[in-house]
Amino acid sequence: MADPRFFKNAGPFSLGEIAKITGAVLRPETDLNIMVEDVATLESAGPKDVSFLDNNKYVGAFENSAAGVCIVKSRYADQAPRGMLLLLSAEPYKAYARLAQAYYPQLTSGFEVAKAAHVHPSASLGANCAVGAGAVIEAGAVAGDQCSIGANAVVGQNCVLGDDVRLGAGATVKCSLIGNRVTIHAGARVGEDGFGFAPDPTGHIKIPQLGRVVIGDGVEIGANSTIDRGSSGDTVIGEGCWIDNLVQIAHNVKLGRGCILAAMAGVSGSTKLGDFVVVGGQAGITGHLTIGDGVQIAGQSGVMRNVDAGAIVGGSPAVPIRQYHKQTALLGQLAEEKGRRRQ
Repeated sequence: MADPRFFKNAGPFSLGEIAKITGAVLRPETDLNIMVEDVATLESAGPKDVSFLDNNKYVGAFENSAAGVCIVKSRYADQAPRGMLLLLSAEPYKAYARLAQAYYPQLTSGFEVAKAAHVHPSASLGANCAVGAGAVIEAGAVAGDQCSIGANAVVGQNCVLGDDVRLGAGATVKCSLIGNRVTIHAGARVGEDGFGFAPDPTGHIKIPQLGRVVIGDGVEIGANSTIDRGSSGDTVIGEGCWIDNLVQIAHNVKLGRGCILAAMAGVSGSTKLGDFVVVGGQAGITGHLTIGDGVQIAGQSGVMRNVDAGAIVGGSPAVPIRQYHKQTALLGQLAEEKGRRRQ
């Protein structure tokens, strides 16, 4: 159960309502009026809670769970404990995500501008905006309806925020155009200088970074991540991208739609990622590359060449994933052989 000091439960919901929210299917004889109070893990759920199973590793926990209701794939139905009611779904994790959002909708702290906030007279705030104490909204900045600007956050001069943008505490936005339904978590830096200079033995010469950051609708940017503005053109984050904490995106990078970048990944300048690219944690992609649609990059990989659409790569330098696994296995065999020889 979520701690009620931090999260407000909007339940309970009836089984009929849950089926509608999740798109899951109940058995015909199920009473649709049974009320379910909360969502919970298989291990912690009780008779009035709903949980889910979407990973083979947790079948044992499912078989021993006290959950009153569970969202599962049909192939696990026969393994359910006696008395557990089942919601059958081809995608239980996605169904659970929708249900958890219903039980715990995102809340704002109220639609008000704190007295200790600093909003320039020429800045524009839409309807029902909240601005926290110490936040700064500079001259000419525009925020759409229902935006939430956290404490000590900064919206730079002439930046544009669409509707329902959430800027976490201490986050800063400069030289940026941001779409609707975008969340930028605490401490993130969007639109700072890119790492641009001309090397010179007497002292490196800074190249002015004259571009912007353009962020599409429905993007989420994790805490303390950085997205540098373009050097001349724009840095672009496509709609629906999800960027984890501590990710570095350099100047002039372009992400397509729906890309996912896990924590501590880095993308060097002017590289282009296609739609729905997945980058694992601590992976690095060098500059001026093209990564095709649907590419998957394993964690801690080092990508130094273009990658064709649909490829799965791993290792450093990154190679096709099967080749990477073969290399890893071969290195293990060589190490064992060398050890035997020493004996």
